[in-house]
Amino acid sequence: MCGIVGYAGAKQAAPVLLDGLSKLEYRGYDSAGICVHGEMGLQIAKAKGRLQVLIDQTQNGSNMKGVVGIGHTRWATHGAPSDINSHPHLSDSGKIAVVHNGIIENETRLRGWLEGKGVHFHSETDTEVVANLVGYYYAKHADFLGAVRKAMSRIEGSYALGILCADQPDTIVAVKKDSPLIFGFGEGENYIASDVPAILKYTQTVAYLDDGEMVVFNAHDVAFYDQTGEPIEKKKEHISWELSAAERGGFDHFMLKEIYEQPKALRDTVSPRIRDGRVVLEGIDLSAEYLKGLRKIYLVACGSAYYVSVLAKYTIEKACRIPTEAVMASEFRYSDPVIDESNLVIIISQSGETADTLAALREAKRLGAKTLAIVNVVGSAIAKTADQTIYTWAGPEIAVATTKAFTTQLAVVYLLALQMGYALKTISEKDYADHVAALQRLPDAVSEVLSEENIQKIQYYASRYYGHHDAFYIGRNMDSAVCLEGSLKLKEVAYLHSEAYPAGELKHGPISLIEEGTLVVALATVKPLFDKMMANVREVRARGADVLCVTLKEMEQEARNQSNGIICVPTVLPMFQPSLTLIPLQIFAYYVALNRGCDVDKPRNLAKSVTVE
Repeated sequence: MCGIVGYAGAKQAAPVLLDGLSKLEYRGYDSAGICVHGEMGLQIAKAKGRLQVLIDQTQNGSNMKGVVGIGHTRWATHGAPSDINSHPHLSDSGKIAVVHNGIIENETRLRGWLEGKGVHFHSETDTEVVANLVGYYYAKHADFLGAVRKAMSRIEGSYALGILCADQPDTIVAVKKDSPLIFGFGEGENYIASDVPAILKYTQTVAYLDDGEMVVFNAHDVAFYDQTGEPIEKKKEHISWELSAAERGGFDHFMLKEIYEQPKALRDTVSPRIRDGRVVLEGIDLSAEYLKGLRKIYLVACGSAYYVSVLAKYTIEKACRIPTEAVMASEFRYSDPVIDESNLVIIISQSGETADTLAALREAKRLGAKTLAIVNVVGSAIAKTADQTIYTWAGPEIAVATTKAFTTQLAVVYLLALQMGYALKTISEKDYADHVAALQRLPDAVSEVLSEENIQKIQYYASRYYGHHDAFYIGRNMDSAVCLEGSLKLKEVAYLHSEAYPAGELKHGPISLIEEGTLVVALATVKPLFDKMMANVREVRARGADVLCVTLKEMEQEARNQSNGIICVPTVLPMFQPSLTLIPLQIFAYYVALNRGCDVDKPRNLAKSVTVE
């Protein structure tokens, strides 16, 4: 969940590193640091807090001279945020500097072993163990590359590492296991980074490192090695999106920009996959014969992607009539799942690097299930590991709280459900045609929800309700699944305690928490259950709740009679309604957070890509 960047070239390294880190702050922002190899050897500057603290401390890198360096933004796992625990870490000898994304699982044993060899530690981090382990082997043999390989053979856990050696001023060594790392090819300069935005300003040609691989490079030369130490050739990939896609573009926050990007992201995800009125998912082999033999479909994910999975259960079961279960990835492999070749396991992840989800994917493959991944990041670990992959094509999502990634993941679920339902003949020709046509119109419906009139109305409700201490989201059927994501958004960016419940469960306990002034966000877009939802609204109103209702325009008046506030969304086919219902909840969370003075793009204690368990 940390951000890594490395540079070797002719320019001063420190400003390049700081610029790259500014594009990676979403990966971690409790501290930052850089190490530059200059005339005086390894120079390190690091500081607790946001990257700007380090930028100010180094005068934007101008007081650190040198053309080779590594940098890091941290999300703490070992040791509280502090200057000492910030990366880069130096070995006790001062010869080795390391930046690290991941977690070293045998850190305690290695630390004890090194201390027994007389090595001293200065921080609480697991990363310092890496620096000292490489330093220990380098002191024995004076072989930088060999020392890294020997150290890696003893390390257990996940890592993406950038490593410098004081005695080799022009060289960076980087290795990867279960944490993302890319190499960027430049003209007379080369780069490493955790994610594309860090180096997109400088190059659009990259190579994605696979697990166990190592890259050794300077300004002009690069060599890749596999996990056995054998030289390999890496395929060069071209990044097609522009730098502007990873910048705010006039918006106050990435989250708001990405909310407004949802119509385009939906269109980019859906339009190329519908041809002549048919869903076409190229490279995806799910034949009718295979689907008929399925006993069960599992949807496995974490966080917001898990809530996509909860919605997908309704969608797939309705379209395909195959039993479907949504499972949290962090629980999946520890639950001894009953899985074999008669199961399809669908993995959902924005980054494609989520540690728990990747582990669940590997377990599903080990048990013999066919696996299909829905991811956004091309070349990610999950995309490479799954049997088949569907990319969402959402473009870069920088805000920690997901918006457009959720929307496009759900769109892929729609496409997948329609294709499988059509193959199985569990959806009629007419219904299939109607749904395909409606899916193509969905981006326009989302644009309608994002009208200035709606935005202003939601801003008003946010200013009215931001002072509440508790909020409850209630809904029925697919609305109850949307509630989960809406509630999470409020927690993530506004730090407001919020819970989501199926409305029918209120009387089984949660209603005891409703008191005068409690905020209840009630979703009422499932037409057959509208009257039941209004009954639930009356129940909480009778106990003093303030009810903000999200409903369909055609049911506005009746909902208004029962609620303190009303937000309306257009009516679309029931399968696609969640894509519209969710948008006001994203906007509401955003403006509540602003009213509460929260840093929307960098919510406390959270990072964008969770690459540790």
